[in-house]
Amino acid sequence: MTICLFEDGLAGRFAPLTSTRAVADLRLGPLTLLERWQHVWPDAGVALHVRDALAEVVRHEHPGVSVNEPTSGPTLYLNARLVCTRGPALERLKHCAAGNEPARTFTAGDHVAAAWRPAGGDLNQDAPTEDLGAPYMLARVWDVLDAIGPRIVEDAASFPLGEHTGAHVSPHAILEAPEQIYLAPGSRVHAGAILNASAGPVLIGENATVMEGAILRGPVSIGAHAQVKMAARVDQSVIGPWCKAGGEIHASVLHSFSNKGHDGYLGNSYLGRWCNLGADTNTSNLRNDYGIVDLYDMSEGRYTTTGRQFIGLIMGDHSKAGINTMFNTGTVIGVFCNLFGGGYMPRYAPHFSWGGPEGFRPYLLRKAFQVARAVMKRRGLEFSEAESALLSALSTET
Repeated sequence: MTICLFEDGLAGRFAPLTSTRAVADLRLGPLTLLERWQHVWPDAGVALHVRDALAEVVRHEHPGVSVNEPTSGPTLYLNARLVCTRGPALERLKHCAAGNEPARTFTAGDHVAAAWRPAGGDLNQDAPTEDLGAPYMLARVWDVLDAIGPRIVEDAASFPLGEHTGAHVSPHAILEAPEQIYLAPGSRVHAGAILNASAGPVLIGENATVMEGAILRGPVSIGAHAQVKMAARVDQSVIGPWCKAGGEIHASVLHSFSNKGHDGYLGNSYLGRWCNLGADTNTSNLRNDYGIVDLYDMSEGRYTTTGRQFIGLIMGDHSKAGINTMFNTGTVIGVFCNLFGGGYMPRYAPHFSWGGPEGFRPYLLRKAFQVARAVMKRRGLEFSEAESALLSALSTET
C-alpha cells in the first residue's frame, strides 16, 4: 500500500510557513504531519502531491519519495491538512485500507479529507462519498499553534518513555517522573538541569544537550542535536532538530535549524527553519486589553480575526532579528527578512524585507543567499539549486 499526502487549494493559507515547504512537512509536535502518518503505516510506500513550485525542493527534502507522480496499486490519499490523531476518523481509514474496500472518497464538510483507491490512479475518478465525521484538519496558519502540548503527548506514544540507555545524565541533574522521560542515545543532561515530566512527557532526541540550570517542564520535545542553553526555561514547546533554545519559551515550535539562544521571551509562536532571534528579543503573546488577536493572512492580503487570545510571532524560513527586537502580539514575518531597530516591529513584514520600525526596503537576493549559504554550511548542508530557484521566484512575486 501507498500513502499519498496531497495539498489542496488552501495550502497557501499557511504562509509564510508553507511558502518554502510542503504542508506535510509542518511540525506540530516532535513529528511532522507526514511522520505521524508514517508511524501508523510504517511499511507503506510514500508519495507526495505538492504545488508545482515546491516539487524540486520537496524531492531534495525527501529523496526516494514519489513527488507529483501517479500511483499504482492500493493507495490511501490523505489531505496534507488532515492531522493524524487517535479517534473514529483514523479507525475508519485504517479499517478501509486493511479491508481492501471498494474505492471511496471521505469528506469533512465541503473538503476532501481522504480517499481510498484499491488500484491507485486518479483521485478525481468517480467513487462513493462518505462523511468522515469531524476529523482534525488545519484550516489557517494559526491552527499550528493550537494544542501543542496534546500533540506532544500523543506523539510521545511513538517513543519508549522511561528509556534512558546511552544517555549521559549528571548525578546532579533532577529527573522528575523519569518514567515519562525519554533520553535518546548520545543525549546529555548536565548538572543542575531539571526535567519535570509530572505534567507531561519530556522527550530528548539523539545527541541533544540540556545545559546547566536549564528547566524543562513537560510536555516538551527537544529534537536531535538541539541545545537547551544554560538557565533556559521551556514548557509546552517543541524545539526541533539542530535548534538552540535559551531564555523563556512557552507553547511554541521551532521547526528545525533555528536559534533562540539568548534571554528573552518567546510565547505561542512558530519559527520556521534557519531563523535567528538576537539577544533579548521578546514577543508579546497577549494583548493589553486581553482581546482576540487578528493576524495578517498572506494568502488573502489582509488582517483577519483568529478567534484566539494568545498568539505571538509566526516567522518564515531564513528570517533574522537583531538584538533587543520587540514583536507585538500577532506578528507575521515572511521568508528571508532581516529585522533590526528600536521600537516594535510592524505586525507584518513581507518576504525579503530589510529594516524595521522606520520602514523596509528589499533584501537583495545576492546578500540573502550569501547569508543562507554561510549559515547552512555551519551545519554541513548546502543551499541547493532547487531552493535558490524557489526563493528567486518568490522574491519576484513579492
